[in-house]
Amino acid sequence: MGIHRSKPEKQAQVLMLGLDGSGKTTLLYKLKYNESVVTVPTVGFNVETLETDRSSPSLTVWDVGGQKKMRPHWKHHYTDTAGLVFVVDSWDRKRMEETRKVLHRVLRCESLRGVPLVVLANKQDLQGALSPEALCLMLDLGRVCEGRAWFVQPCSATTGAGLEEGFRRIVYLMKTPLKQTQEDIKVKMRSKGFSMTAIKQVLLCSR
Repeated sequence: MGIHRSKPEKQAQVLMLGLDGSGKTTLLYKLKYNESVVTVPTVGFNVETLETDRSSPSLTVWDVGGQKKMRPHWKHHYTDTAGLVFVVDSWDRKRMEETRKVLHRVLRCESLRGVPLVVLANKQDLQGALSPEALCLMLDLGRVCEGRAWFVQPCSATTGAGLEEGFRRIVYLMKTPLKQTQEDIKVKMRSKGFSMTAIKQVLLCSR
């Protein structure tokens, strides 16, 4: 995400959560420095600023440790959160139920009511990774995200694929009213000749 030094000094807080081992810190540093780094489980948090375009605020991204002992402390970071990014290891099917429960618990918090959500379906470079559509169903996103703008972005922290798109999406959701996000998707896909079936599949992974 390019640096634009002449842009206004505005910042928006984005909270990045997910289970331990989902790849949060790896993808944050891949996005920030375009480097693959060897990480250890985050105890506490990491904070980085990501620059966006001139018309949007820069993002202060809080990457908070996902270990069980850290999760009770997540709530201390909810205040002033403008956007939520939840990272999922889409290859690790054994922890998908745990992921669902943790995500639902976060989204039920009153402090995050209406805050837009982007789910980063990480590790798409691994054979057998769940598709965004499968994640939507397994995490029951259609129900738990009712009343908030949300989107599932496939990505790989290792290769960098999909990372910029995911954070551009959270910026878009923070700036755009809920109903307009749906209409924008429909209009753009129709203009490119996509079928209604394809449009419905995309809308399944966004609201």
